[in-house]
Amino acid sequence: MQDIDYLIVGGGIVGLTCAISIKTKLPQARVVVVERGNWPSGASIKNAGFACFGSVSEILDDAKSHTEQQLIALIRQRAQGLELLKSIVSPKAMNYQMHGGFEYFLNHQDDLRQQCFDKLDWANKLAQEALKTKESVFSPVDNLFGFAGISSTGIQNKFEGQIHTGKLMESLSIKAAGAGVHFIGGVHALAHKVEAGGVQLETRDHGVIATKKLLLATNGYTQDYLPGLVNPARAQVLITEPIAGLKIEGTFHLDQGYYYFRNIDGRILLGGGRNLDFEGERTTSEQTTDHIQDALERILHEVILPEAKVTIAARWSGIMGVGTQKKPIVNTLTPNVYCGVRLGGMGVAIGAEVGQSLADLATEDSSM
Repeated sequence: MQDIDYLIVGGGIVGLTCAISIKTKLPQARVVVVERGNWPSGASIKNAGFACFGSVSEILDDAKSHTEQQLIALIRQRAQGLELLKSIVSPKAMNYQMHGGFEYFLNHQDDLRQQCFDKLDWANKLAQEALKTKESVFSPVDNLFGFAGISSTGIQNKFEGQIHTGKLMESLSIKAAGAGVHFIGGVHALAHKVEAGGVQLETRDHGVIATKKLLLATNGYTQDYLPGLVNPARAQVLITEPIAGLKIEGTFHLDQGYYYFRNIDGRILLGGGRNLDFEGERTTSEQTTDHIQDALERILHEVILPEAKVTIAARWSGIMGVGTQKKPIVNTLTPNVYCGVRLGGMGVAIGAEVGQSLADLATEDSSM
């Protein structure tokens, strides 16, 4: 690994789109992506595949710490980010489907439900301005899927879709390789040192790697490398075995988005429960816990499929990067060192945009 112009730490959506963008701008540049796993191992490959920009209850919650203009900017960034992603990887290649999104409310959440319906026009106004559309984004919808333990009316977002994250990452990897990006797995970054003419990256098993510019696309793992910049947030997930005659179709939000599920290949993929143990889930440990997995199973059996006999096929977790603000951090840290992190659980929506912005920042900086 010699004569590296741009070394990107993190091979997820941000890292790979950043690398592709640099090679598009500077075809002769030597661009290397290193990843701690042999294959992208963060939230990019382990997320639930929601192509979304926020439910009404999530937008209301964000309003506690963001101005209206900041909320509009967030929604717009997510929507534009999804369009950018579709311009890099074709919708067909990542199995992009527009079945709409649905937010439903558990029976004990009458107050939350009423708040959301009281603010429905307000949320629509923000979303319409962000998306530059006159169509209603959010609208009332009945319980169309036979869910139990929820109110009879929820909120539909017809602009929401879903993707196959594995196919997305495979397509991004192929596109990056085709552009001449070098990908090296099994490289665990520890620290870096800025020196005259470049940066030295210290790794656990691969010694020191020299580069002219270092770009950090580590998101949820940034805490291990640069403490205090981003908080890790583990998201636990399970997926069922195929379910005969499954009629559920779309992306679904419960409990202010802390539970979320969707259909995929005749199965249900369900994640969430982080709100049951915020402190315990503030970790980069890629384990699952009985407490949260049990809660997911209760939602599955008691709410989503109360009449069906369902078997769990697999369980896993992914590490998100969060903070008090939802806006991602794309900054110059020191001369020749840059970061694109804190995607706030919206990596599918904004990962490509953050990657492109990170590439722009690094290539337009003349300090090299």
